[in-house]
Amino acid sequence: MPTTHNSQNQAVQVTDVHSFAKPEEAVITHIHLNLDVDFEKHILQGYAKLSFKNITGTDHLVLDTRDLEISRVTQGENGEEAKFSFGEEVKFLGKALTIEVSKTSEVVTVYYKTSPHAGALMWLNAEQTAGKQFPFMFSQSQAILARTWVPCQDGPGVKFTYSADISCPHSLMALMSAENDTLLHKDGKYHFNMPQPVSSYLMAIAVGDVRFHALGKNTGVYAEPVMLERSIDEFVDMQNMVDAASGLYGEYAWGRYDVIVLPPSFPFGGMENPRLTFATPTIIAGDRSLVALVAHELAHSWSGNLVTNATWNDFWLNEGFTMYFENRIMEKLYGRDYADMLDELNFNELQETVKELGETSIDTHLFLSLKDRDPDDGMNEIAYIKGQFFLKTVESVVGREKMDIFVKKYFTEHAFQSMTTEKFIEYFKANLIQGDLAIANKIELEKWIYGPGIPSNTFRVKSKLLEKAAAQAKEFLAGTPAKELHTKDWSTHEWLHFLRNLPEGLTKDQIVSLDKKFHFTQSGNCEILCDWFQHTIASDYLPSEAQLELFLMNVGRRKFIVPLYKSLVKTAAGKIFAQKVYLNARPGYHSVAQQTIDELVK
Repeated sequence: MPTTHNSQNQAVQVTDVHSFAKPEEAVITHIHLNLDVDFEKHILQGYAKLSFKNITGTDHLVLDTRDLEISRVTQGENGEEAKFSFGEEVKFLGKALTIEVSKTSEVVTVYYKTSPHAGALMWLNAEQTAGKQFPFMFSQSQAILARTWVPCQDGPGVKFTYSADISCPHSLMALMSAENDTLLHKDGKYHFNMPQPVSSYLMAIAVGDVRFHALGKNTGVYAEPVMLERSIDEFVDMQNMVDAASGLYGEYAWGRYDVIVLPPSFPFGGMENPRLTFATPTIIAGDRSLVALVAHELAHSWSGNLVTNATWNDFWLNEGFTMYFENRIMEKLYGRDYADMLDELNFNELQETVKELGETSIDTHLFLSLKDRDPDDGMNEIAYIKGQFFLKTVESVVGREKMDIFVKKYFTEHAFQSMTTEKFIEYFKANLIQGDLAIANKIELEKWIYGPGIPSNTFRVKSKLLEKAAAQAKEFLAGTPAKELHTKDWSTHEWLHFLRNLPEGLTKDQIVSLDKKFHFTQSGNCEILCDWFQHTIASDYLPSEAQLELFLMNVGRRKFIVPLYKSLVKTAAGKIFAQKVYLNARPGYHSVAQQTIDELVK
């Protein structure tokens, strides 16, 4: 596969409402960073050297920035001073940085430092880490936060290679979404290279007390020393996942696939940064029951990292394909029954999201309308699960063999390029429907992409294992004591389905009975705890309150904390409790989580 950006012409055809940049005039092709990591001031400081292609012979280069303090800008290899100016501040987007360049310039260098409150960067003190001995810093650039730590063209339709020289405290290791060294450098200096073109949201950095362990020929895990052994055991199947994925849809294109287990404040389950997936410690359950998340981030190595949504309105192209691919990996490794459990749970979550947003809401379309909105607003089950079930419905119509040929061809022919929904529809019709009206009528493509809700022709999955879990919930509600329920060898997914089939507002006796038998309040599984706490909140079960507070103080993953705060603020007493806990917990949450919960508890 090519290792240089081959999609510049396509990128210029896309209007990105979340970027000030004008790649149709001049487009970034490579960025070299030289940055010092300052844990005392909570800043990165240094310069970004940007190589660009001047397509139209323009006399200016426009970049995205937000909260960056820029001291000077030069152009050319000789460092000639360049004039620059900022545009007006725009909510979510920051400020346009316009640099005056000569028509023959191909390089500009921006000298800058980040704000201590940069939206992408999370600075943790030692107490906020698993090891409690050293500070930690990590980035989260998706969706439009790369501009808070790198001046760049911060839209997913622009791809570039990058390299970096990073200096950090001698006791800490620096890692990036690039070619990484697995050893601690005693001088604190690290060099990185990313030879494949990536979008800005896939630039990532982490600095902390971490160690590495190889898991296979091109896989491994980084984690804080106190988390390393547990992480090794949890991710034992990771090499098999890479091999299974490559067998499905083509050779893995990124060299290595490693995972770093971050401190608990990481706001997402995982982030698919190329070569180095960032993962939440909440998936370390001790029984490998939550590793579908690793399969998901791995699948992004094809859908998202290799073929990328051109704008955030096209987000479903990243996540719908990734959810579909994730489930195929899980089926290949763990069997159809296991994959069916995951699918049915996903579909149930999709139904809840559609109900919450409204069945006719424009926000339930696959193709989104996010102008004047934070693109994070589109990061919900619609893009992920409605996108997945669109592809599962297509598979049910055309057959798996034909579907696999199409998906593999799609990834191969568009490798290292960006994709719009409009262009995807053209490709889909030309390469899969191929003029067959019967197939087109069964799929109802436009209804899925541009219509609201869940189309009536959706493919449905029924899991036999989840049916048994639901039956046990029904038995419990009918009066069967918790100790007499048949729950032997249940996976996390069966427990979740059981809890979700119990109504809100269980009696105190029912809550006590369940907790006495299954010890939910003391569970080490964050997925189960989140669902259980929603029941205890609704039933005002005081014995769980201390554990709930501990959970909210130590877990920053939005998937868990947002529904819990939502449950708490339904009552006056719950809201007071939520505000008290959040006051102390907020500094440990990432800015994307703070933004959501600030609105909930105000």
